[in-house]
Order: sequence, then structure tokens, then C-alpha cells
Amino acid sequence: MATRPVPKLRQSQFKSDLFQQRLAHWNRTRLAPGFPQVNWRDQLEIDQTMLRLEGAFIEELRAEVRQVAEAVPTDPDGFVSWFEGLQETGPGQGDPLFAWLADHAPRDDLRWFLQQEAAGEAGFDDLVALTQVMLPDRAKLELARNYWDEMGRGNARGMHGPMLQRLVDALALNPQIETTVWESLALANAMTAMATSRRYAWHSIGALGVIELTAPGRSAAVAKGLARIGLSERERRYFALHAVLDVKHSEDWNREALRPLVAEDPRRATAMAEGALLRLNCGAACFERYRLCLME
Repeated sequence: MATRPVPKLRQSQFKSDLFQQRLAHWNRTRLAPGFPQVNWRDQLEIDQTMLRLEGAFIEELRAEVRQVAEAVPTDPDGFVSWFEGLQETGPGQGDPLFAWLADHAPRDDLRWFLQQEAAGEAGFDDLVALTQVMLPDRAKLELARNYWDEMGRGNARGMHGPMLQRLVDALALNPQIETTVWESLALANAMTAMATSRRYAWHSIGALGVIELTAPGRSAAVAKGLARIGLSERERRYFALHAVLDVKHSEDWNREALRPLVAEDPRRATAMAEGALLRLNCGAACFERYRLCLME
């Protein structure tokens, strides 16, 4: 597969270890189930500060893709055709990192890569659940079907989150926010921001959809690398499954969510394009950082 230049995200106060770690810790705390606290007003003040910072972070990322997104077709056929083309032309596609992971990366380098990915994992199932709130029925049903697959269709052994945890355990990884590169944290924080803020709901649909579109090839490469270093089929199942399942997920998402949403309101095309490009840019920045750490 031909490689393409990886766009560099402009440096700012938001693209730093300190900010992304702070945002990641806040996300972890605010989304965890809890109990009423006496100092809940103090926590509200902290939340308001973090929400403003999170919003500024997303607006900075949006500014980097806005010009391209504004040129995207806003009719259903044109938009879906453009969106599907991101599999070949989107930022980060064909990155040489994944061929190297598949065929050459030593075990310790694969472990480092997976520890970064696990620490930056935002939880696709939770992101889908948060995004689907009050969507139109047809798109809502598609997100529900996707969520049901993520949840193993009611079978605990088929849940995707625990599959990833089994791999983490098999490789004795210790994912921590403080030892994760800021690019990986930024990707998870951006996905969380879009899913939790209703003003970015259409962006989240585009971002989640482009994950389904572009993940199969990368997942297959990682699964191949894991097999090469001797992991069992069960241990590498998370990546092997997504190499296959996400192909159908993407087809269904594009047909049942993207197309009808744009047909109902063409403005959504621009927002979903921004979300998709934003997600791909964050992913491309991760791949570049991983290559700098591992391959150069």
C-alpha cells in the first residue's frame, strides 16, 4: 500500500503532556459511576473550567480541518462517496508503521505500541452509547446494533472491551496516563469530547464511522504481528475480530446512519466530515509519534 505524508498537528498549549494528562484524568473521573458528595458545587466549578478547556481544544482541532470539510459534498450520494474514499486518501492511511508491526517489530516494541493504544482507548461501546442519545430513529437503530456487537450480543465472552483486557493481561502491560504519549491521549480525549457534548454529536458520528471504515487493515496488521510473536488465537482475538467485523460495520454505518442523516439535513455532512477528519488527523499524529519512538 502506498504511503502518504503524515500531517503534523500544530503545537499549542493543548498538544502537550500536561494538558492531555489533565484532560484524561478528568474524563476518567467524570465518567465513572459515583455517589453524591458534600462538595458537589466545588466539583461543578472544576467541571466548568475543564469543559471550557475541552471546548477550546476541539475548536482548535476543528479549525485545522474546516476548510477541507466545507468543500465536502452535502448530498447523500456525494457525501458517502467522499467518506468512503477516506479509506484510501484520509490522513494516516497506509502508514508504514503497521507493515512494520506486522512483519518486523520485536516483541517489546509491540508491547510498547499496545500499551500506548490501551491507555488511550476511550471505549468504543461507551462512545456509541453516548452518541446515540436522541438521534433520529434509523441512525439510532444502527448505533444500537453496533453497540450490541460491541457488547458480545449479550455474551460476556464476546464483549470487545474484555477481549482487549485479555491481551493486556497476556502481555503483562501496565497502561497508565502518565506513561502515554500525549498524541494517544489527545485522540481518546477528542473522541470523548465529541461523544459527551451534544453540540458535537454529528461530529462524533463521523468520527466513529471513520474508525469502522479504516480500522480493519490496521487491525489485521497488528493481529499478524501478535501471531508472529507467538500469541494464541484467543489472546489476539480483539484485533483479529476487528479486522473482519468492522468491514460490515462500516457498510452498515454508512448506509443506515450517514446517508439518511445527510438526506434529512445537509448541514450534518459538514459536521460529520469535520469529525471524521479530526479523528484521522489525531490518529495520524499518533502513528507519527509511534514511528519516532520505535522505528527511527
